[in-house]
Amino acid sequence: MIVTTVNTENAPAAIGPYSQATIYNSQAFVSGQLGLIPASGDFASDKVEDQARQALENLKAILDACGSSLNKVISVDVFLTDMNDFAKVNNVYSEFFSSHKPARAAVEVSALPKGGLVEIKCIAAI
Repeated sequence: MIVTTVNTENAPAAIGPYSQATIYNSQAFVSGQLGLIPASGDFASDKVEDQARQALENLKAILDACGSSLNKVISVDVFLTDMNDFAKVNNVYSEFFSSHKPARAAVEVSALPKGGLVEIKCIAAI
């Protein structure tokens, strides 16, 4: 079993003892991404739409570092601190996944790291 970890400067550094992604068996397992700007580590803004957009940009950068892309995403998990933001996040999500629509789950959680409003993770083919 060969497992490869992936980290890129084009996405925020992990804020704990984990990697941005792990590759195994031609699949990339991308860790949950918050709406943090890679260079500063600050949230894109206090709006859920901006955080969702930045989280998806971070996801995209990690997928690129894995040799994958958004078009190869198999499954996405979205975590929201307020399910009332579901439609707002959906609008941003559709900018990144317009024709390709991977399987997805969206759940409300009581809190996210650093006080984030949304976190997004995925599994993609390489």
